[in-house]
Amino acid sequence: MTADDSFSRLDDDDYPAYTMGRAAEMIGATQGFLRAIGEARLITPLRSVGGHRRYSRYQLRIAARARELVDAGTPIEAACRIVILEDQLEEAQRINAEHHRAAGSFSPPVA
Repeated sequence: MTADDSFSRLDDDDYPAYTMGRAAEMIGATQGFLRAIGEARLITPLRSVGGHRRYSRYQLRIAARARELVDAGTPIEAACRIVILEDQLEEAQRINAEHHRAAGSFSPPVA
């Protein structure tokens, strides 16, 4: 691996760069919370060679949103479902916007 390859990972939202302890600290939660949302299948951390959980920035954003909902009184299972639905809605809106942009750039033939 070259230095350029290593530096490119700094911008990769999906690169599992954070240990469980650091991830929990970053989102202001406990390691138990991260385990719980993993058991609820909201996020699935990758495992290091030694078997330790590793989290990406994308996963931390998802976990932080779930934590907001739980802190507001939402049960963890419901919070996980809400976050999943929010993520699906955001993706559907992104795809819809792409289709609208593509359709807008298409000029139908004039008869």
